[in-house]
Amino acid sequence: MLGWNIYLSFLGILILLFLPRENKTAPRWIALIVSLLGLILTAVICISVGIFKHEDPAQMVILSDHSWIPALRIRYTLGMDGITLVMCLLTGIAAVSGVLFSWNVTYRSRDFFIFFMLLIGSVYGVFLSLDIFLFFVFYELVVIPKYFLIAIWGSTNKEYGAMKLTLYSFAGSALALIAVIAVYVQSGCSTFNMLELREASFSKDFQFWAFPMCCLGFGVLAGLWPCHTWAPTGHVAAPTAASMLLAGVIMKLGAYGILRIAVPFFPEGVAEWKLFFSILAVIGIVYGALVAITQKDFKFVIGYSSVSHMGFVILGLVLANEVAWNGAVLQMFSHGIIAGLLFAVVGRMVYERTHTRDLTQLHRMRLMNVIPFAVVIFILSGAASMGMPGFSGFWAELQVMLGCWNVYPLLTLFIGLGLIFGVVYTLRAINLAFLGKEKTSSSVSLKESVLPISLPEKIGAVFLITISFVVGIYPNVLLAFIAPAVQSMM
Repeated sequence: MLGWNIYLSFLGILILLFLPRENKTAPRWIALIVSLLGLILTAVICISVGIFKHEDPAQMVILSDHSWIPALRIRYTLGMDGITLVMCLLTGIAAVSGVLFSWNVTYRSRDFFIFFMLLIGSVYGVFLSLDIFLFFVFYELVVIPKYFLIAIWGSTNKEYGAMKLTLYSFAGSALALIAVIAVYVQSGCSTFNMLELREASFSKDFQFWAFPMCCLGFGVLAGLWPCHTWAPTGHVAAPTAASMLLAGVIMKLGAYGILRIAVPFFPEGVAEWKLFFSILAVIGIVYGALVAITQKDFKFVIGYSSVSHMGFVILGLVLANEVAWNGAVLQMFSHGIIAGLLFAVVGRMVYERTHTRDLTQLHRMRLMNVIPFAVVIFILSGAASMGMPGFSGFWAELQVMLGCWNVYPLLTLFIGLGLIFGVVYTLRAINLAFLGKEKTSSSVSLKESVLPISLPEKIGAVFLITISFVVGIYPNVLLAFIAPAVQSMM
């Protein structure tokens, strides 16, 4: 049934195509209904697996397996385990919240939600694919809607941001695809099935060059330093919903490729290159946090914050030990929730009401008196982003640090510096954006002119922060799915 998430998204596109272009209201409701159905379906399956034990989260369950291109032995194969369920749950949450924070879109709203649903359906396809060729079809299909969402509905050098993101995505995909084609040729299995290829034996010399090519290729989309520069630019240029999806799920596609393909296929290559990629990941953690401290654009602060937090994901994956992998997958979910909420506050609640993201100008507006709901939500999500106990990020980052300490204790000290810098840029952003020194006449007039926070925005914000809080209080709600699947893959 989980495969229906893909089909529902494409069914939503078909319905939207038959709507009159002038209709501004129906597209958002159709997108919301389709997104909600996908989230509910995933939640029901999670309950079925987690509570009623209808499936073992450690085992890969085949959902669909049909011949697609017989000449190349390419099949339409979908499957799920505990990790897949968590990633699909994240996608459903991101889809629903993205629609809620796009409720005000009126310019070509039908086209906007068509691209939105195409993006969501493709993301579901990546997480569910067990055939590597099918995986890459969905992986590349994601590029199309994200380009148009930024280029048409974005802001601040939107054409440049969209093109840069697209070029980086294609370049990274090309590297990973070369490695995968080499795997297909070298394996002798005559199949693209991930599970069968994972059992193939490859020479150490082959793995020595194939692993870094594959890891770097997927790492581009995951924000691996120094191939991360598309991320802040793309985030700033994107409309609110696209920023939420970029940080929430699209960056996770690259990490998912490392998790499912790069590390399991090339264990000896991992052993040779582990330190190198761990250093790159830690540099990303520290560098992203340091650059975030210096930013004057509010959205750039969150953009570089995403680069820093994705460093934890990449580090946990390349360390290739059980504790670190548990933390990396949990961080993928946690960062998707928290970063999505941060971008929603900055892009929708602040920028679209004040028409500026300049922290100096925002400081003079004293927004705590203008939009207090946004201030409270940003402080809570900022605390979650800092890794405050009680939120999901704490358990994710803690497990990655424990996994790193077992292998490279010195690198763990630098991670600690990154966490300290994370506190600095978060508190600085809160102070400059919301806590002006005194109540000025401009803040009073602004309060009278700006629209209040809408009900869809409030529902979306409370929805996301509640999820982070629930996972922070009881992380086993997700680790019960993640840990068995990770142990099985190990």
